[in-house]
Amino acid sequence: MAGPAYELACELIARRSVTPVDGGCLEIVAQRLVPLGFDVARMDCGGVSNLWARRGGAGPILCFAGHTDVVPPGPLDQWRSDPFQPEVRDGFLCGRGAADMKTSIAAFVTAVERFLAVRPDHAGAIALLLTSDEEGRAVDGTVRVVETLKARGETFDYCIVGEPTSAERLADTIKNGRRGSLSGKLTVKGVQGHIAYPHLVKNPVHKVAPALAELAGAVWDNGNEYFPPTSWQVSNFHAGTGADNVVPGAAEILFNFRFSTASTPDGLKARVQEILDRHGVEYAIDWTLSGRPYLTPRGKLVEAVAQAIREIAGVETELSTSGGTSDGRFIADICPEVIELGPLNATIHKIDECIAVADIEPLSRIYERVLGLLLK
Repeated sequence: MAGPAYELACELIARRSVTPVDGGCLEIVAQRLVPLGFDVARMDCGGVSNLWARRGGAGPILCFAGHTDVVPPGPLDQWRSDPFQPEVRDGFLCGRGAADMKTSIAAFVTAVERFLAVRPDHAGAIALLLTSDEEGRAVDGTVRVVETLKARGETFDYCIVGEPTSAERLADTIKNGRRGSLSGKLTVKGVQGHIAYPHLVKNPVHKVAPALAELAGAVWDNGNEYFPPTSWQVSNFHAGTGADNVVPGAAEILFNFRFSTASTPDGLKARVQEILDRHGVEYAIDWTLSGRPYLTPRGKLVEAVAQAIREIAGVETELSTSGGTSDGRFIADICPEVIELGPLNATIHKIDECIAVADIEPLSRIYERVLGLLLK
């Protein structure tokens, strides 16, 4: 079952590219693209490696996007083999990045190679946007490339992000959007003192508790056809000095919204502050918006991807907006149709991350077929 995408995936997995290090992966890709007629540019920023490659002038433009960086492997003694030495076991290619998402990059490149061998004079343009800053801070990677392209007036029509989206079998699920992420650090002010003298203290935990109960039970929106309702969750709650006879002088609560297109960041902030104010809480909030929601309704890209999956994998794919954030949130700023399609996500970020060898070449063929359908 080995083929060009498998061979390239092994070459990429062997590079120790723990975020934000690229490990030479982008150079490997560039060496494959230049002979195909791509204009390849590095847009490195802040120690992050970024690549923008384009072949063709007029639209429509189809871009493949992804990341070469991987999460740390964790305890090496728990891996059955070196995480950066690709190994096939029981029909699975094992190694860090096998599923998330070096195999997708290999499938992109080999799909383009085959497509151009048959259709060198295709309509439109093909592009690749790759970064080494997706698994980490995600501030000097795709977002910087998008900012540069936007400043130059460059946009594209379609984008496929190679994130691992499949659930039970290859290509059974594609992401046609993602929820936004809005975090807050809530500091509640109190008055510290001896626990035996309640009239001399102001307990911030007691003061904020009713407000937290209301926040936890609030209905923020009802979602829509593509998104579930917005959710609010506390991730950390810190208060106290460590002693059991001291009322704390402050409490710190970290919380997060995963929100749909049915809500806005400003609207969510206003409701949180209204609830806290109504309960008489003395507080300060530091807000962090790490991503806005994006959505690609059914259209040319979704239909082309669904048809390619049907033809190559024999699957009727499902649309989903579940999961965390991805770089699709940045790309949607300059591209009206963005979807995510990649391998099974069952082992991503885990010990002994892997992908079925039998899935690798079909994934590349799906990408190739999408090229044929959209760049006729």
